[in-house]
Amino acid sequence: MTRDTLMLVEKSSHCLSYYDLDSGARLTSIALPDFPHEFVVDSRQAYAYIGHYGVETAGHTGVGGTHVFQIDIARRKHVRSIDVAPFNRLHGMQMDAQDRLYALSEERAQLVVLEHPETDNAPRRVVGTGGIKSHLFALTRDGQTAYALNLLSHTVTRIRPHDPTCAPVACAPGEKPEGCALSADEKTLYVSCRWSNTLCAIDCTSMQIKYQVPSRDDATRLYLHRDGRLLVTNYGARSLSVVDPGSLRELAHVPMGARAIALSFHPTRPLAFVSQDDDRLGYFNMQTLRFERWIATQRKPDVSYVLAPARN
Repeated sequence: MTRDTLMLVEKSSHCLSYYDLDSGARLTSIALPDFPHEFVVDSRQAYAYIGHYGVETAGHTGVGGTHVFQIDIARRKHVRSIDVAPFNRLHGMQMDAQDRLYALSEERAQLVVLEHPETDNAPRRVVGTGGIKSHLFALTRDGQTAYALNLLSHTVTRIRPHDPTCAPVACAPGEKPEGCALSADEKTLYVSCRWSNTLCAIDCTSMQIKYQVPSRDDATRLYLHRDGRLLVTNYGARSLSVVDPGSLRELAHVPMGARAIALSFHPTRPLAFVSQDDDRLGYFNMQTLRFERWIATQRKPDVSYVLAPARN
């Protein structure tokens, strides 16, 4: 690979696509069962793992999927599906520093662990979140602690995936907590609450709210940039907010013509790639705080990841 490439799940086109970042051209698409969703990439950039959510959104009914799709990144091929049934509606996906894979079953509110995802054919362990409709989660680098965001119990719960004797510890930050990001030192969890229209910072030791502020309308996701700033997607307000993590004060507000779904950061360049619900992807400059360009995608672009070659 000699050029920067974006991997993008296009949820309603039911595929994972590769885009050349410089030209914006779609290079290839890998067909998948209906409604793939969140995905992660291992530390070697050898494999991507995609959760099969299996229904269009969290508001849609249905059993959903029970498979994790393993993608050979270099070959651009779906090489196998790992069945983790009965754990279904797989949504949040994370990997720890040891490349163990964690998949969150929204329907069952349980976190599934594949300790050797390249070869495992079934979960090695499962732990309950202690919440209801667990949607996304944050994970410490060592994999010992996870923070589940539970849409219908309106809680954030701290769980220990590798210690089943440790009961979940809950915090109630507001209504419908969805977006989350761990601070670099893993001492603070930042959370957005969609129905409360609030952002809050939770102390990870005490599981108490440190500070809380009003958000723009329907703030959905939170992302921590390597420079320390938070980027918030405001679904209802059709905008982005750049936020100071020390106070959650809004540093900049960027109106958009469409709603932001998800985003990823370039590993070295000051760019964020923002998936939008008008079937476009925006190139957002983190220095100028402006969109540089947009490219057309297929239907419902969602989670993305930048593959960048090593630069000498």
